[in-house]
Amino acid sequence: MKIQNIKHSLLLLLIVFFSYCKKNEFTAPAIVPDASYPQVGTPYAGVVSSQDAIIYQVNLRAFSADASFKGVTARLDAIKDLGTTVLYLMPVYPVGVLKSAGGYGSPYSVKDYKGVNPEFGTLTDLQALVNGAHDRGMTVIFDWVANHTSWDNAWITQHKDWYQQDAKGDIIAPPGTGWSDVAQLNYANKDMRAAMIDAMKYWVYTANIDGFRCDAADFVPFDFWKEANDALKTITTHKLLMLAEGTRSDHFKAGFNLVYGMGYYFNLESKVFGANGSATILQDLNTSEYATAYKGSQIVRYTTNHDVYTTDGSPINIYGGKAGSLAAFVVTAYMKGVPMVYTGQEVGTTRDMNFFDHTPVDWTINADLVASYKAILNFRKGSDALKNGDLNVMSSDDVAAFTKSTDKEKVLVIDNLRGNNVTYNLPATVSKTGWKDAFSGAAVTLTDKLYLTPYKYMVLTQ
Repeated sequence: MKIQNIKHSLLLLLIVFFSYCKKNEFTAPAIVPDASYPQVGTPYAGVVSSQDAIIYQVNLRAFSADASFKGVTARLDAIKDLGTTVLYLMPVYPVGVLKSAGGYGSPYSVKDYKGVNPEFGTLTDLQALVNGAHDRGMTVIFDWVANHTSWDNAWITQHKDWYQQDAKGDIIAPPGTGWSDVAQLNYANKDMRAAMIDAMKYWVYTANIDGFRCDAADFVPFDFWKEANDALKTITTHKLLMLAEGTRSDHFKAGFNLVYGMGYYFNLESKVFGANGSATILQDLNTSEYATAYKGSQIVRYTTNHDVYTTDGSPINIYGGKAGSLAAFVVTAYMKGVPMVYTGQEVGTTRDMNFFDHTPVDWTINADLVASYKAILNFRKGSDALKNGDLNVMSSDDVAAFTKSTDKEKVLVIDNLRGNNVTYNLPATVSKTGWKDAFSGAAVTLTDKLYLTPYKYMVLTQ
């Protein structure tokens, strides 16, 4: 999703489209027949379950000096070593020039849904990147932009009725957003919907990908997402992972495995850290964000992504330095849901990363921070309790605290979210002995009162 007026436009468009979807949620059109594109490569059999997802978001324009697919392929080992299991590529498609928003143009201004942006390389380069990720046991998802296209997309001249128009018959930009560089698609047109799903199928076969992260999903009607997810499931050779960027309550019902925890991020950044609000706010979100989740579906939680990095800044800046950014990430990655890491987050980059331009990350900085992210994510990757265990929350105003438990494993997290010393009163229900540090393996004995230095976190296992 582009960044112009994002926080205000989200609220407006949520109301409009939620009302639309409630009227149409049981009237999905027939499933689009399989396009039967030639399968490139062998479908990946190791696609992760929702619970096992640890997502790495690649901003292609920031990831390497030449902003290329090859630049990502060269660092696949580093991405895997971090502990991530899902490689999420921001849009790979040609970018529109007409009414461009500046720089190299927004990657979310799609000129051709079946094309490859030559800025990043060739289709062969992209296929090699996907194959390389699969060889390393990683699931690959593409960013999909269903709400709008660029103004020079061929659909505009060939199928004007595929777009929303004003009273004069002129195609319009997405209402209420300020996104003047893109044209709003018309989801009342069944032919456009069929073409959209056809293009999604094209990439499953042609690039051998494993699913999609669907941009601005709240702005697209429920019945289209239901139709698209159902149609993609007819590709029986592929297991697909589907992620909705949105907050609407019907995304799981539409067939998405994963949905963004936008409310979690807002409360973490603006209330807990920004306004010194109670850490209990975060645990309260577990009920609201999972209210409509199905068994096995998950909320994706993050401390940054391409949108909020641009509007709010680097995690280093907004969470109180390196230590604060790690404290914020521990509760985000461990309490509930699946974590997502954005390009450069693991090295603590603070440089401008406007995704309209080439802004390469310096991968040589903050090796200590990288080591911490590796420890946090790889422990989660191997912990059944963190992924599937029962959650028991016991946070104070300053400290996020909880246990995750299965019959075979128990994990205790105590995480000071303040930039000052705090005291945490250990609940009487939590045993004081039998713990070991999750990262070092050292034995740990707890006391009734725990004195925590600024942004100190403890992850213990039993």
